[in-house]
Amino acid sequence: MDATNPKVGARGIKRIDLAYVELASSENARDINRDIVLELIRARQPIARADLSRISGLQPSTISSIAEQLIEEKWITEGAVVKRPRGRRPTLLSLNDDLVIIVVDIRPHQAIVAIVDLNGRFLAREVVPLVVNPERSVQKIIDCIISMRAQFPNKSFEGVGVSIPGRVHPETQRVILAPNLKWTGFDVKSAIQKQIKLQVELDNAANACLLSELWFGRMDGVRHAALVTVSEGLGSAILTNGQIVSGRNGLAGEFGHIPIDPNGPLCGCGQHGCWETFASSTAALRNYAELVPDSSIRTIQELLQLAEEEDPFAIEAVTRQARSLGRGLRLLTVALSPELIIITGDITTSWARFGPIVQAELAATMLADAPPRLEITTDGELSRLRGAAAIVLQRHSGYHRSTHLPGVGRSIR
Repeated sequence: MDATNPKVGARGIKRIDLAYVELASSENARDINRDIVLELIRARQPIARADLSRISGLQPSTISSIAEQLIEEKWITEGAVVKRPRGRRPTLLSLNDDLVIIVVDIRPHQAIVAIVDLNGRFLAREVVPLVVNPERSVQKIIDCIISMRAQFPNKSFEGVGVSIPGRVHPETQRVILAPNLKWTGFDVKSAIQKQIKLQVELDNAANACLLSELWFGRMDGVRHAALVTVSEGLGSAILTNGQIVSGRNGLAGEFGHIPIDPNGPLCGCGQHGCWETFASSTAALRNYAELVPDSSIRTIQELLQLAEEEDPFAIEAVTRQARSLGRGLRLLTVALSPELIIITGDITTSWARFGPIVQAELAATMLADAPPRLEITTDGELSRLRGAAAIVLQRHSGYHRSTHLPGVGRSIR
């Protein structure tokens, strides 16, 4: 899809929670029903038109018309023919595997570039080392995208989704807060879009992870949730009444930058003792360096491996981090009262050991009632990449006028 085309963003997939959607009878009923049909195909593929009609309650003629539109737009394809003893032999509909998205997960020291299809399958992936200068770093990402795209000449590219460890202004799409990245004010979107000639969409990494959970169906029926990303820093995303909350200028959810100890370490945001200075992967590494001053451990993966090998200092370092993570979740439970909290990131690889510590601290800090359900995603990297794809899928829909629906995946501003 050419970013210079005035019709860019006029089509696409919007993630809808079917448990809370009713078929519309207003003048935009067709548009809304189109989204619902596409969501049914995504969730139940391969599926026949007759089954779509039965499940959705829409007339067969309406289903056929919507299906033809989606085929023309290349979102779905017709596949195998169902053999039946009598009557017509229907063809099955599925998402189009040849329509793909370029995704980028930017971290302070590296970026991961990948190509993912509509079902969340990865076709290619490459790690790009970054430098301090944002212009040079983004050019390295662009060069990787160009090289990777050339490997798939037969695929149709819908756009580029970028997950970033900071906050992005929802209108200008510029980075307005990235304490651990230091790219504030740099126009990542325009820099990539100018050379790649595809529509580029950016969002905060935590929002991307939450959107990934919503899009790929692991939160169906959940209306109130929070997601916390644990990496170099600590990010969070909010789902309230089935909607992702971004707040004014997209800054909602920065719980990691709420000070919990004014005498604590200096945070990248300029304050002392923010939650992330105690609960991030960086905090765990700092804990270990204090316990073992001459340590050669430099990465959180090395530290977690050392903990799995029963190193007592590594266990103590990550235990301190886990306690701080659990205690800090009080910020979310008091402010949001979620029914579900999802943790994603480095510490989840050793969740069997450290998860119970987080759970115990969470339970001990509740104001009232039982603590929310605590779950993890075991691969934060893939979650951020799939989330970057979901950003593109969400925003490339022409059905923004369906904001009256209580569906999932839209932002409140």
